[in-house]
Amino acid sequence: MFYRPEDGHGLPHNPFNAVVTPRPIGWISTRGADGSENLAPYSFFNAVAYVPPQVMFASTSSKDDRDGTKDSMSNIRDTGVFCVNIVEYAMRDVMNLTSGPWAREVDEFDKAGIERDECATIACSRVANAPANLECKLTQIVQLPGEANFVAFGEVTGIHLRDDCLKDGIFDVTTFQPLTRLGYRDYSRITEVFSLKRPGE
Repeated sequence: MFYRPEDGHGLPHNPFNAVVTPRPIGWISTRGADGSENLAPYSFFNAVAYVPPQVMFASTSSKDDRDGTKDSMSNIRDTGVFCVNIVEYAMRDVMNLTSGPWAREVDEFDKAGIERDECATIACSRVANAPANLECKLTQIVQLPGEANFVAFGEVTGIHLRDDCLKDGIFDVTTFQPLTRLGYRDYSRITEVFSLKRPGE
């Protein structure tokens, strides 16, 4: 099968998300200029640089009460900071609850019963028991083609690692089974890890 996205695919559901998988989930926490808090998952997320460490995530839809984008991106535009919380399999249900189309005044930490702590380098809350948290200062927001496609890039200014995830000096993902996004309504968890040496190492 071949199709041009502009012509449509003719399938019951869009296969694009199912092709680019698995994707890590950036569980983004933000605080608005008015002090309101927001927590939402984004699967268009990844690390993009080592030195200095940098990450990105994309918001690709909008809400009527947020001027062409969603709560997370709107808050970041106003404050210039955000926190990426890493999602483990054990938190799949509360993560999913925070993905709902809630009004801007809804605090997803409270709605899902998620414990929060204050970040150390930015004015923002983080998921207290997440395997890791990446505190970020915004470097730029890029608008992509499309009605509500925005990418936020951030420099990581602080990193929290949960103690039980460190084994022999290595951040061991098998201890918490990272949750990943597949296509449609599908997710997966990482339960097996293997290593490969690059040529010349």
